[in-house]
Amino acid sequence: MSYTLITANRNYSSWSLRPWLSMTALGIPFEDRIEPFAQADNWQAFRAFSPTGQVPVLIDGDRTIWDSLGIVMYLADRHEGVWPRHEDARAWAQSAVAEMHGGLAALRNERTMNVGVRANPKPGSAALARDVARIAELWGEGLDRFGGPWLGGEAFTAVDAFYAPVAFRVRTYGIDVGEAGQRWSAAVLAHPATQEWERAALADPTRDARNEAYLAMCGTVVDDHRA
Repeated sequence: MSYTLITANRNYSSWSLRPWLSMTALGIPFEDRIEPFAQADNWQAFRAFSPTGQVPVLIDGDRTIWDSLGIVMYLADRHEGVWPRHEDARAWAQSAVAEMHGGLAALRNERTMNVGVRANPKPGSAALARDVARIAELWGEGLDRFGGPWLGGEAFTAVDAFYAPVAFRVRTYGIDVGEAGQRWSAAVLAHPATQEWERAALADPTRDARNEAYLAMCGTVVDDHRA
C-alpha cells in the first residue's frame, strides 16, 4: 500500500488540510505532493490528476480517490483510528463531519482560511452568526458527551481534522466560539501535525491572488506571519 496525497497551498486550502491532517496525525505514510494554485482558474491543470479539477486527491496504486470526505471514508476501511472507537461517538463524529462538508457556507465565504495572518473582521451576516453559534454548540456537545480532549473523545480523529480549518479561522478573525470551543481550537492548533502544516504555510512565499482577494473581503490584515 503506497499512497500519494495531492494537496494545494498550505495557507489557503482548507479542504487539503482535512485528509492531510488525518493521515499525518494517525501516522499513515504517504507521499506528500503539492500542486499549488498557479492560475486564476486551476481547473484545467488539476484535471490532469483530479476528475473534479480540485484537490485533495488520494492516489492508491491505480485508484484515484477524490474529495476530502471520500478520502477519509476510503482510509477508514483500511486503517484503525480514523473514526472514534465507540459507536455513539463514531455516529456523532460522522454526522458532524457531514455537516462540515455540506454546510456552514457563510463561515466559508465570510471568514476564509488564511493560516499566516491575523485580521480585523468585517461585519458578518446573520447567516454567519448562525454558523458560528452552531459550531460553538456542536463543539461543546462533542466535548461534553465524549469527555474530550478531542471532539469524539480521547483520541484525535477525522472529526477533529475536518474542523481544524475552522480553528485557524477562529484565530485569524478572533471568532468567539465559547470557552470550550476556544480550548479545543487551541489544542488542535498545538497538535504536532497541525504545527507541521502551519510551518509549511508560513514558509511559503507564494501568494494566490484569488485567495488574497477573498481575504480582503473578509477583513483587514493587521499582522502577517508569512515569509
